[in-house]
Amino acid sequence: MEFDKKTLIFIPTYNEIENVARIHYEIRSFNLGTDILFMDDNSVDGTGRVIDHLVKTNSGTFAVHRPQKLGIGSAHQAGIQWAYDRGYELLITMDCDFTHSPSYIFNFLGAAPDADIVVGSRYLRRHSLSSWNLLRKTLTHLGHFLTVAMLDMRYDASGAFRLYNLTRIDKRLFQLVRSPGYSFFFESLFILNYNKAMIAEIPIELPSRTYGASKMTMRDAYNSLRFLVSLYQRKTNDKASLTLP
Repeated sequence: MEFDKKTLIFIPTYNEIENVARIHYEIRSFNLGTDILFMDDNSVDGTGRVIDHLVKTNSGTFAVHRPQKLGIGSAHQAGIQWAYDRGYELLITMDCDFTHSPSYIFNFLGAAPDADIVVGSRYLRRHSLSSWNLLRKTLTHLGHFLTVAMLDMRYDASGAFRLYNLTRIDKRLFQLVRSPGYSFFFESLFILNYNKAMIAEIPIELPSRTYGASKMTMRDAYNSLRFLVSLYQRKTNDKASLTLP
């Protein structure tokens, strides 16, 4: 099965040597005709070498190597720009660690014709986080509550599993996004929502990581909270920074 839209699947990596070849194989097994871009932040475990081998042996698989760990948000910004520059129509962004099951790609593509952004939501289905530990579940639900309360967005705003319909989104909107870290996800969705983008959600379930350890730390969570407060202040006092001139 192939879709008629030029589609890129973007996967940022850092120390994902256990997962990167497996996720590539699973996506390729669907025969969707999509391209895949890996962006590696100078992993110390050899992930970059595995990616280079995948690029050499698979057409439609690409790699960008960055010199150091520069932030998950900045990686997504760079991946989005890479897709725009090469004329992709649809962009799917996902994690490499199998918390984002590649099987959901079909659901995202199915929802794409009626939306500018399709968001994978952890809150449309009960028990979608059942395998997560209590601390991680608590932080996730707290983050969702705060983005709903402070940004007036009911969507799952902090997840990376998304589809962007690039033909319907002005690429300059992403230049309004300031966060290089995890806050990129709720900031970018807020800005797109503020600018009247059509947002759809599909239900997803997120297991614990298959291999490796979570990259998000308590410091990241604290920084996200600080950024959420600053974005709320921006919404209240600096609306011009949220729209294009």
